[in-house]
Amino acid sequence: MGVEEHTAEPTGNEVDGATATAEAEVTVETTATGTRYPIAPGYRVNVRTGPGTSYRIVRTLPYGQSIPIYCQKPGERVTGPYGTSNLWDNIANGQFVADAYVYTGRDGYIAPRCD
Repeated sequence: MGVEEHTAEPTGNEVDGATATAEAEVTVETTATGTRYPIAPGYRVNVRTGPGTSYRIVRTLPYGQSIPIYCQKPGERVTGPYGTSNLWDNIANGQFVADAYVYTGRDGYIAPRCD
């Protein structure tokens, strides 16, 4: 089992030698073009060609990015700030991110299954 690579943004808050992460308000954004879901605050997440860490990285999402989710597909189990999941979110043609790094407000599917 692999772990999705990510980079946490340092907060500068040290507690007993460990970096403390600030609680941030996270909201799902609905616009005229559809619903967008935020990536966990302080993370840059890899976008891959398929639902697993063995797939090629096509880009890395910047801090504070919100993404559309067109469909979801089961794949490699990944642990992130929003738990452990085998769901991967399709954000563009042939581009997937681990759902464990996306705030959807729910566990499980929130979009149709990808073909």
